[in-house]
Amino acid sequence: MTEMELTPSKELPPLYHDSSFWGMTVTQFWGAFNDNLYKQLVLLFCAQQALQAQTSDQQGIALAVFALPFVFFSGLGGWYADRHSKRTIVIACKVAEIVIALLAMAAFFTGHLLPLLVVLGLLSTQSAMFGPAKYGILPEMLRDDDLPQANGVIQMTTFLAIIFGMASAGFVKQAFPDALWKTSYFCIAIAVIGTISSFWVRRTPVAHPGLPFRWSTLGINAETRTLLIQDRRLLSVLLISSVFWFVGGIIQPLVNIFGIGQLHLSVSRTSLMAACMGVGISVGCVMAGRVSHKRVNFKLVTIGAWGIVACLVVMSGIGWWGPADGVETLKEADTSLWNSFIPKNAAEWMARSVLTLLGFFAGLFVVPLQVELQTRPPKSQKGRMIGTMNLINWVGIVLSALFFGIFTTVCNALHWPMSHVFLFLALVMLPIAVLYHPKDEVLAHSAPELSN
Repeated sequence: MTEMELTPSKELPPLYHDSSFWGMTVTQFWGAFNDNLYKQLVLLFCAQQALQAQTSDQQGIALAVFALPFVFFSGLGGWYADRHSKRTIVIACKVAEIVIALLAMAAFFTGHLLPLLVVLGLLSTQSAMFGPAKYGILPEMLRDDDLPQANGVIQMTTFLAIIFGMASAGFVKQAFPDALWKTSYFCIAIAVIGTISSFWVRRTPVAHPGLPFRWSTLGINAETRTLLIQDRRLLSVLLISSVFWFVGGIIQPLVNIFGIGQLHLSVSRTSLMAACMGVGISVGCVMAGRVSHKRVNFKLVTIGAWGIVACLVVMSGIGWWGPADGVETLKEADTSLWNSFIPKNAAEWMARSVLTLLGFFAGLFVVPLQVELQTRPPKSQKGRMIGTMNLINWVGIVLSALFFGIFTTVCNALHWPMSHVFLFLALVMLPIAVLYHPKDEVLAHSAPELSN
């Protein structure tokens, strides 16, 4: 299967009948699921240690261990994705995931945090290498005008995997409270399923054979820097994507402290608020793909930005209003998990509804940016551009952790409610809503190069 030829578009199956596309979708879904299942298990392990041994909570260290490999290795992942077959990288990363899952079993068996953190770092490094190949292969194996819908499905399933992965960790841990190493059976099985589905992915040509390695590859390489300097539209998309992930990185822990600290909700109810946001993102991603009409639809970015601003302002208002019921009433109502699914007061109803809408507008916002970053760079630089996107996005996420700590300190010192932070995030997004209005870009009805 070495002969390369341009396959006419009529020979490619429709997107939703394309086994290669669904193979990639299934592969990345289970990869994201495994990442978040294991990460949440480690965070729960840290929290349990802190409570039982009365020691400091190491969850912050665990989150840093998970985030930093994306900063350090996303550029290297982009270089590999351009220099080698992206399908080969996808399969190799899934095989590596099986090995890491086996190491996770040994780490849990020791009962110590350090081995768990080492495995967590390996898992996030594997994900950093996988990301550029995952997103970079889509414009190579699909028609450009199918990319909005394809990205909508990929983004939707990614966020669903994050939600279900984190939620499953609690059930798995509860099933094996004294034998966490047994939870690795699930991680291993998931990695095997993802590896099998990766073989469905269509072969694509190497984007830049023999691409030399330079130390700048670990960050933003010279060719990509030149491209971004020359193409200000591409640079603006990259920076706005990073701002989006900065805001998202603050919202996730903010919702937790808002639900427990201000609305006086139980942990299960607070988790369901975060889940509402994830469901909204999934629906928004699919909607963005469907209404894009074979183009990069930047009107959706504008609509999404205004929607995010409005929802953040309303969330700040809910914080001022507060719950109608007292703390004890809510705690007594949470005698079972099923009771948690039914909101007990108007504030909880509103918070869940607004967070669902917030997620929906976030889905509309992010899909056109993702499609633009895939289609606009030349073929020889798509992998490195995705690697750069991952790097910049994770820098935004790391900065969000720093700023969240600053916000927490300031609000505590001034006795302000944490809901003020929602208003600050609305102000961060407002300039994008007001000023960022690029023209839509029509996507060519083209076929990728395939190998037979």
